[in-house]
Amino acid sequence: MRYLSGGTATPMSRIGLGTWQFGSREWGYGRDYAGQEAHAIVRRALELGVTLFDTAEIYGFGRSERILGAALGEGLAQDREPVFLATKILPLLPVAPVVEQRAVASANRLGVRHIDLYQVHQPNPLVRDGTIMRGMRALQRVGLVHEVGVSNYSLDRWRAAERALGSRVLSNQVRYNLVDRTAERDLLPFAASTGHVVIAYSPLAQGLLSGRYHRGSRPGNSLRAASPLFLPENLDRAGDLIAALREVADAHSATPAQIALAWAIRRPGVVAIPGASSVGPLKSNAAAADIDLTEDEYQSLCTAADRFRPVTGPAALSRLARARLTRSR
Repeated sequence: MRYLSGGTATPMSRIGLGTWQFGSREWGYGRDYAGQEAHAIVRRALELGVTLFDTAEIYGFGRSERILGAALGEGLAQDREPVFLATKILPLLPVAPVVEQRAVASANRLGVRHIDLYQVHQPNPLVRDGTIMRGMRALQRVGLVHEVGVSNYSLDRWRAAERALGSRVLSNQVRYNLVDRTAERDLLPFAASTGHVVIAYSPLAQGLLSGRYHRGSRPGNSLRAASPLFLPENLDRAGDLIAALREVADAHSATPAQIALAWAIRRPGVVAIPGASSVGPLKSNAAAADIDLTEDEYQSLCTAADRFRPVTGPAALSRLARARLTRSR
């Protein structure tokens, strides 16, 4: 495993573990997953050197935090290395006292005395960040929160949040993968030049980049099935990108998913937090941190990604609606 310190006490593993699926019914993994498989995934992640674990208060309405906290408590009881634990607040009422109360609630669900990284889950469109950052400053002063982060922020708003806090806002968690490279415009250069961190969520584009799906094998999961990426036409259009991933994967005795992850973390200041449905994918994801892509391989993947033109917007929504009608008949 490789690590990115970011100036933090506990270095962040370049491949972390996203835990939206812990306790969240929309993934369809069931009760046994939450009670058993999730714990096994976390224990194995610790054994593999994963330190970065990401959750949020909204995931399963607190269940993800509880499941992750319980699983980490079991694993860390065996004298393993400390973790870098990240969670998020949904800024519906982002005034300082509420921010402080919500952080305490998250820490209690996680079973920890401090939160390594407390993130604003998304920008509030009506309230500037000065109010929420007053609460963050108070949490840092008492030691409940070590680092502050944001999620789904533009570069301008990330900088504004940092000014409001009066100290660094360590990270910005955004969607970043071969299908969505928006972060390359300004977020990644900013992070690389300043020592900040971009946390890439959905680094496998909800599994599209794993190569498991095609027109004849579409996902049964409701979240994926509702994504325009998994329309039959888009699965067809992704064929060249998947082929490019397979070609590079063959050269490294790896899988397309591993190559997609290695691509995502190749840029400075980037860590990725794929989820895992079982211990097997978790182990495969973690191993991707040790894959070195050549410049030619990296550029070939970028070129293939540039050629991918999925159906989006109203046309995609119309196709999804027709697909739902067909399934309901």
